[in-house]
Order: sequence, then C-alpha cells, then structure tokens
Amino acid sequence: MIAFNKAFHGRTSLAVAATDNKNIVAPVNETDNIIFLPFNDEAALEKYFHENGKEVAAVIIEAIQGVGGIRIADDSFLQKIRSLCDEYGAVYIADEVQCGYGRSGKFFAADYANVDADIYTMAKGMGNGFPIGGILIAPKFEAKYGMLGTTFGGNHLACAAALAVLEVIEQENLIEQSKQRGTYLLNRLKSIDGIENVRGRGLMIGFDVPDAIKDLRKNLLFNHYVFTGEAKPNVIRLLPSLAITKKQVDEFLDLLKEEVESLSAKENIVIN
Repeated sequence: MIAFNKAFHGRTSLAVAATDNKNIVAPVNETDNIIFLPFNDEAALEKYFHENGKEVAAVIIEAIQGVGGIRIADDSFLQKIRSLCDEYGAVYIADEVQCGYGRSGKFFAADYANVDADIYTMAKGMGNGFPIGGILIAPKFEAKYGMLGTTFGGNHLACAAALAVLEVIEQENLIEQSKQRGTYLLNRLKSIDGIENVRGRGLMIGFDVPDAIKDLRKNLLFNHYVFTGEAKPNVIRLLPSLAITKKQVDEFLDLLKEEVESLSAKENIVIN
C-alpha cells in the first residue's frame, strides 16, 4: 500500500502502519507492506507505480492532511492517483475522516479534483460528536452480510445521530455555508500581520506561527478560552463547527489579532 509523508490514518491495527509517525507504531503493527512517498509529488508516484505497479494493492490519502498540518493535495495529484490506480488495478482509498462531511466546502474534499475514490473512510463529523464511523465502497466491491462486524457495529443510537446530522446539513445548507464562512475567515486571516502561510479549504484552515509568537495558541486558550487545534511544530489548525456564525468568526479574529499584537509587542516586533 502507498501512503504519503505526514499522513495520519489512525492509531488502530494497520491504520497506524499507514500513519507517518513512528512514535505511535507499536512493534506488532510494524510492516513492510506500507511505502511512504512524498506528498503531492506526481513524478515520484508515477515512478513507483511504473517500477512496482503489480505489487501495489492500494493508495490511501487525505485530500487535506489534518494532523500533517493542513496540507492540501493538488487536484492534479488526486487525478494522477485515480488514473494510476485504474491503470494498475489498485484501490484508491480517500481518508475523509477529518476533511470530509462538508468540512472543506464540498461533501468530500476529494470532490474538488472531480475524482471518485473506490473507498471513502468517514467518522468525526458523521455524528456531530457522537461516536460513529463508516465507509463507502464502490459497486465493484460485492457487499455481503457479515462483511464487517464489530461489537458496536450498527448501533441504533449512533445511526439515528448520523441521520439527524445529514438532515441538518441539508436543511441548513451547511456545506455551502462552510465554503462561504471559510472563504471569509481565510481572507481575513491573510490580512493579519504576524502569522504566516495561511491556507485551507472551507472550514479546514491552518497557518504557521513564528517562534516570536509561539505562545499564541496557549494564550488564546488560557486568556480567552478559545481552543484551536495544532500540528507540530508550529501550525495552528482551525476546524470550527460548520454552523459557526459570521459574528463568532469576527469575535475569534479580533481575539487572534489582539494576541498576535500583544505577543509581538513583547518581542519588540513591528506589526504594520
């Protein structure tokens, strides 16, 4: 299986073997059956397929890496994965656990590339906080009763929560709202001097924090009770509710700018 550098696909069984973090891979999970290639490097991907195509069972990728630091897969890169999987008979797995379910401004982040994966993995946003996970499989995989089985599989309460989430997403037009709020947030962030490399899609946004204001995330939390995500070593990740209001976005931006300016002043940095 091909995965990519800085990938995060989970901590269980073989999922952690496809996660590019040796610190969380137990010896029992180590395997030589995963190869990590450079993210967004079409030439490296094509070279590996041409040399080892008959041995490639699948390619797994996040269209937007979350734990990896909000790294966006190029549309052409996802299209290259699709075409090479088709050519060599491999399976294209889209890990949409974090970047899917409307988070990016489309239902799946891979939809920006106009490609269909063979398997989609989903969780997190499916239950709006209630634990649930699932997959979608292409028609070429014959589904049959008993193919999947877990202790809590088919949990009725979880399924009810997931159906309710889909209803609210549709009724409140949350995917389009995610795109609009995300564009607004992204543009406003780019106007704040002191933070760097603002990027993202929809309401999945990241930016780099220079060493001079390295306490930014901590100050937002302890001074204002604003919790953000992070990616080591210096990335703040923003994944707010898809139902976030413009007023809430503005409140966050005001607090962020206040802390950036305060920390910069302590370091005698001039903010234009």
